[in-house]
Amino acid sequence: MKWEHDYVTQAAQQQRIVAGFNIFGYEDAQAVIRAAERATCPVLLMINRDARTVMAVEHWAALLNSLAESSRVPVGIHLDHCTETETIIRAIDSGFTSVMFDGSHIPITENLKITQDIAQYAHKKNVFLEAELGTVPYSDIGETEINLTDPEEAREMQEQTQVDWLAVSVGNIHRLATRKVSIQFPVLQQIEHKCQLPLVIHGASGIRDEEISQLKQTRVGKMNFGTVLRKTFADCLRSEMKAQPDEFDRLRLFNHPIAQVEEQALHIIKMLWQEEN
Repeated sequence: MKWEHDYVTQAAQQQRIVAGFNIFGYEDAQAVIRAAERATCPVLLMINRDARTVMAVEHWAALLNSLAESSRVPVGIHLDHCTETETIIRAIDSGFTSVMFDGSHIPITENLKITQDIAQYAHKKNVFLEAELGTVPYSDIGETEINLTDPEEAREMQEQTQVDWLAVSVGNIHRLATRKVSIQFPVLQQIEHKCQLPLVIHGASGIRDEEISQLKQTRVGKMNFGTVLRKTFADCLRSEMKAQPDEFDRLRLFNHPIAQVEEQALHIIKMLWQEEN
């Protein structure tokens, strides 16, 4: 079923977190949906910058919405990290259920203005909007400096815009494949004191499971995962190609890697959504 309710806000109020997964084709999209159905939880399929370079948002919307409509659980289609207003509008018009305007690298006044303009357009189409304050570095391109979210700016974002969700920088880092980071919970608490918006954590693949459990007790309503699924798929595919050097059918080569992606997604979804024992 297509995502229509704001499950991120609901999760933030109920000590649960919606998992958002970066996907790159129908194979991993179906794997994530199957995992969500097994866990009976809502889930978000996210299109990042890399995916947008290989296929237009209109085509992604057509593909993913057709998969969502046949799902037994709510499946949302989310445009991740976008700085171009024109692309965001195209995504809204083509059927994405939520979009992200990333104004974290521009002055706060400009970020607030563009965020509000997009929010007004998105809400006319019943689309949810995510914004970002502070910067979350990308480890794969050598970025190291973390610009933590300013709690006062978070308050301004809530008061001056109609944004639905706010992505924050609290020690998280994008695309960590081999190491973990520590969330700065005191900073997160300061943000929550100033701002009541549902919060989003990017770079979740680099966060320890025990800290994810702690985040469920906060106002975080969504966490983004990408690297962990990509690494799971690639590691398994390499093993398959070594074990079957003469196989040339991608469907056969992908069988086991995609099954492993589904199991990894299931673990994450259940960890985020189900109640703690």
